[in-house]
Amino acid sequence: MIQDILPHSFDNHYLAGAKIKDNDFLLHFKENTLLIKTNNENVDLPRLSDFRNISDESNITFLFTLDDVSGFILWDEAETVEKEHFEYREIGFFRTIPQKEIGWISVVGLHLRNWYEEHRFCGKCGAETYHKSDERALVCPACNTHFFPKISPAIIVAIINKDKILLARNSNFKAGWHSLIAGYVDVGETLEETVVREVKEEVGLDVKNIRYYKSQPWPLSGSLMIGYIAEADENQPIVIDNKEIVEAAWFSRDNLPSHPTNASVGGELIEKFMNGEI
Repeated sequence: MIQDILPHSFDNHYLAGAKIKDNDFLLHFKENTLLIKTNNENVDLPRLSDFRNISDESNITFLFTLDDVSGFILWDEAETVEKEHFEYREIGFFRTIPQKEIGWISVVGLHLRNWYEEHRFCGKCGAETYHKSDERALVCPACNTHFFPKISPAIIVAIINKDKILLARNSNFKAGWHSLIAGYVDVGETLEETVVREVKEEVGLDVKNIRYYKSQPWPLSGSLMIGYIAEADENQPIVIDNKEIVEAAWFSRDNLPSHPTNASVGGELIEKFMNGEI
């Protein structure tokens, strides 16, 4: 999956007072794109040495460490030393590049960028927040409310019936693209209750034998995806909600539609089904 980057080592521990060095990564976003450095097939993130006019006055924030190399986000306008090998690329590039570790820290950087931008001002009283000096937290100077990075739990479930799996097309998916049923955990729910509710709401099925598979951080939506396997009787009528879900059907192992890769826990569950492992 996307976070599996061995032999590389990722550490998101916040290093208070970290000073940027020439070889450190410097992430610069424009909306949903990230500045990258290309060299033929290889993709890398720019280093401090690739930029002009970065000084102690520049607006940068420490993010994480990859293999003892620190990563920072640059909030100011970016100007690289050369133009030829640099471009802004839509964040989905992480799915196709061979350097999985670069893809991983890129999407984690996006998660943190979004969190910082969403909490520039206090949601309680409206005052501008500041960064706490000793940990990754934003603090309101007026009411002392503390904000920590937000992670939203969500379930994703492989619904099985003997040698068939239920796959659905979300209204945001391209034609022909299908995946598993998924949804965010609501207030007061257990994860298993969320599985039951989401499946019933989106495709009208009752499920049983719900069992945990594994979890995965998914920075693109700021989520922790919790994977499940469940069973359902294929004789139940499929009733799609026509809001989130516009198509749903049972598929056999040898007749699967286009679906996510094993970069995601959902794609891995589909792959496990395809190989007869679930």
